[in-house]
Amino acid sequence: MRANSTLLMLTAALVVFGLAGCGSHTKTATPSTTGSTTASRGAEFDIGNTIDYGSFGTTTDLDCGDGKSLNVGGSNNALIVKGTCSSVRIAGTDNKITVDKIVKDLSVGGFNNTITYKAGDPKVHNIGSGNTVNKG
Repeated sequence: MRANSTLLMLTAALVVFGLAGCGSHTKTATPSTTGSTTASRGAEFDIGNTIDYGSFGTTTDLDCGDGKSLNVGGSNNALIVKGTCSSVRIAGTDNKITVDKIVKDLSVGGFNNTITYKAGDPKVHNIGSGNTVNKG
């Protein structure tokens, strides 16, 4: 039963994070595939001031620029995030993500994710299991 409730929470988090950039923006979604993946290509959508990235088993670089928010879904990804992210939300399993700077919030759901941010003082929400969050 606990596994089912955890799976339900993770699914709900993916839906919420996926819709976080939706709203009344005049800018349309711009899908692109990242160029430096090693396994399969990931899907990256810029919606307003939010980057939504989803993939499985990729290694790639992303760029928050100067204050975009980032939502990541998927598993077994190795991501390097350049620039300054306003907030970062991660849902999935076994992701290894390094972020240059997070200003406001870092939310980590899912299991066994390792998140390192180099600068900033975000409020950390670790709602998953076995996740590691480091500053350094």
